[in-house]
Amino acid sequence: MSFSHRPATTADLPRLKALMALAIDRLQAGFLTPEQVVASRAVMGLDTQLVADGTYFLVESDDGRLAGCGGWSRRATLYGGDHSTELREPRLLDPATEAARVRAMYTHPDFARRGVGRLILSLCEDAAAREGFTRAELMATLAGEPLYRACGYVEIERVADNVDGVPVPLVRMGKALN
Repeated sequence: MSFSHRPATTADLPRLKALMALAIDRLQAGFLTPEQVVASRAVMGLDTQLVADGTYFLVESDDGRLAGCGGWSRRATLYGGDHSTELREPRLLDPATEAARVRAMYTHPDFARRGVGRLILSLCEDAAAREGFTRAELMATLAGEPLYRACGYVEIERVADNVDGVPVPLVRMGKALN
């Protein structure tokens, strides 16, 4: 199976949001309790600023199905969607001293472990490097951590985002860009 990719547009938002909901519910289930999966929806999701900035990609299968999505940012926000306003930090990063942010990566469960995540990650890293960034950071879910480790990311710190008393475990990770 082959995949194509392009920057996401506002017209893609309904499809992207549906994919994210499905990925959160199905792919996190093997790593989180049912309560943590529900709570994770409060800290995960799409930040439409990425689409507006032109740094969010979608990947489609050769038959036109949405296989995955993800992006990167030159802004300081590390993770979270439009609904998690307390996590937002719209300040532009300094590529000479700060790491680009890899954000909101999701794979449709039907396409998991077929190279979709690696493709999106390489698109993000290449674009950030072209803009002068020498490092990338991300906040990984436990389900995403194995992919990021396999792609050269190393753990910076483990944290838990507390949502109504339910801890959602996350791993801040970073990587030098070549």
